[in-house]
Amino acid sequence: MKQRTEKNNAKTAWRRLRKGLILTGLLLLPVQLCFGASPLEHLAEAVRFKTVSSQDTSEIDHRAFQGLNEHLALTYPETFRQLDVEYVNTYSILLRWPGSDADKNAVLFTAHTDVVPVEAGTEGDWLHPPFAGVIENNNLYGRGTLDDKQGVLSLLEATEALLNEGYTPRRTLVFGFGHDEEIGGQNGAAALAQRMRELDLTFDWMVDEGGFVVRDTPLLPGRDLAMINVAEKGYVTLTLSTQAAGGHSSSPASTGAIGTLARALDRIESNPFKPKLVEPMRSALALMAGEMPQPERFLFNNLWLVDGLIARQMAKETLTQPMVRTTTAITMFNAGVKENVIPQRAEAKVNFRLLPGDTIEMLIAEITEIVDDPAVRISNDRWANRPGVADVNGDGFSVISAATAEVYPDALAIPSLLQATTDTRHYVDLAQDQYRFHGNSIDAAQARSVHGTNEYISEHSFNKAIAVARGMIKGAGDAL
Repeated sequence: MKQRTEKNNAKTAWRRLRKGLILTGLLLLPVQLCFGASPLEHLAEAVRFKTVSSQDTSEIDHRAFQGLNEHLALTYPETFRQLDVEYVNTYSILLRWPGSDADKNAVLFTAHTDVVPVEAGTEGDWLHPPFAGVIENNNLYGRGTLDDKQGVLSLLEATEALLNEGYTPRRTLVFGFGHDEEIGGQNGAAALAQRMRELDLTFDWMVDEGGFVVRDTPLLPGRDLAMINVAEKGYVTLTLSTQAAGGHSSSPASTGAIGTLARALDRIESNPFKPKLVEPMRSALALMAGEMPQPERFLFNNLWLVDGLIARQMAKETLTQPMVRTTTAITMFNAGVKENVIPQRAEAKVNFRLLPGDTIEMLIAEITEIVDDPAVRISNDRWANRPGVADVNGDGFSVISAATAEVYPDALAIPSLLQATTDTRHYVDLAQDQYRFHGNSIDAAQARSVHGTNEYISEHSFNKAIAVARGMIKGAGDAL
């Protein structure tokens, strides 16, 4: 009897202990496991995957890309269960959401999962380590928070929510997430585009990364601008090289390879391309005219008379000068092997972003004239399939601007020119119109953190990006 009582007491004690352990465990569980992680926490986890695209592809850690893809599938289970999912070239993601009306052409949404490296030696300049995914004061810091993991996750957050609500699109929606945009997209977007051709997919329009809602721009101070990119600049890199007699540094020739090349680069940098107003900036300024005080309103309404003056003024501002000029950036210089050896060869790379209408042939001819030295050899590396200017009056622009207006009712939507280059060029033959826009808001200082130090996004801005993505997806899917 005594043994039975002791046994029962022991069972009772164990049950109490177990209940206490379970309760304690629940209390100690992270909040996000109990109640679900926030969208910003999902993005923070994505930032922690070091999906860096390096020019030297042997340095790329593909395990990070695999880990990120697995994280996305777990984080957005309905999206990866209900949509048709393919992994192209292992790491790029193709999602297809079939529409109920097979007669409607599809719409394409694209973004990319890779990021640029952090320049060696600058890691200590960050407020938080660039791949730690630290959230502080409702800001998430890290590489990719703006370019472009927020683009991927805003689309997935919106899609997951719509699926959970039972939404069914009338037209087919396609999502393509490339994994090597930062090094040209040949294994990512190019392969995704080829798979789309195999599936006989064509698109009325598409939306890629690009424009933001920009606060307090010099174009229209005090007014938010939803800068919907309807065009992007062309990409070309010129390689300048020269050769000369080398030898011991104790007996140098009057002119060496480095000096010859340096003088050529100085002439290039000292002679920037002349600013000019081209589409889509002419249309953008005309739309802003009604928001301007006099005399700016008169000037913007009469661009035919003062376009040169306005272009020159815009060229003086860091934020706006790429919109009116083919830009020149000396990005690499290589020469020499030892401090007391005169090099026989020097090489530099100069990256240009071309305005719509400026051609590579025009660029090479002008740079050759500026250099004016037969000792300097000029070769080029260009990106093909340059997109044209999308229709400002098209359905795509209407859907994007309407979705933005719902979230940012006080912002003015304008057609804009993307200063950089995107994966859009790989889809030129598939989509009738190509737009570039994300729904988060930034100011000029934050824009400079893209590819730079202390890249970050606020929770408020990311939530708005998700809301805009939802509006774009639903607007496209409704096919009204």
